[in-house]
Amino acid sequence: MPKMIKAKRRSAAASVSPRQVAKRTSVYGATRDPERTAATILAAAVREFAEKGYGGARIDAIAARSGANKRMIYHYFADKEGLYLAALEQIYAGIRSAELRLNLRDLDPVPALHKLVRFTWDYFLQHPEFLSLLHTENLHRAKYLKRSARAVDVNSPLIALISEILERGVAKGHFRKGVDPLKLYITIASIGFFYLSNRWTLSVVFRRDLTADAEIKAWGEHIIAVVDAFVRA
Repeated sequence: MPKMIKAKRRSAAASVSPRQVAKRTSVYGATRDPERTAATILAAAVREFAEKGYGGARIDAIAARSGANKRMIYHYFADKEGLYLAALEQIYAGIRSAELRLNLRDLDPVPALHKLVRFTWDYFLQHPEFLSLLHTENLHRAKYLKRSARAVDVNSPLIALISEILERGVAKGHFRKGVDPLKLYITIASIGFFYLSNRWTLSVVFRRDLTADAEIKAWGEHIIAVVDAFVRA
């Protein structure tokens, strides 16, 4: 198959949502619930890629984890690259949809920002696969993520939401003017990401158990305090 055609097929397959997969089942007729099958495959793929990275992950292992046969996986996602990209899109969609359920627009700006910070920290703690996959993709310098238009669409509303919170905070005199919403989010995410990615080595070199529950809880409060001090008028 010419490279251009193969690339187009991979890109299209990677952007397919579980709901869209339902339209494809007439070819194989292997399941009465294709949307659920695709979601199960994606969940298994996220775990496999998070544990073993892109190079170490195997389609055979994903098939075993999901209970789907390899032919079905290739039918839905084209190839390993397509499945990996779909897994990346899936983890971004997961955190962004969870953020929307916070209903931050219904809160005053200060508690809204604090809630977002706390949520981000808790989400990192509860979803280590999110951090692991992001780490893997950064090792590849976003080689695969660059092919995804969906990832941009999913993530863009977050910055608009933070910008709105900041604007409301400025109008009420709580926040200072000129805070860049993207830089603010990177600050929130990086303080948490660095701690979790390095807590074992930091614990050893500084002789303090940063993996302890009390330390982890205290760090969440520290992030809120740092962010609050940064944005306050």
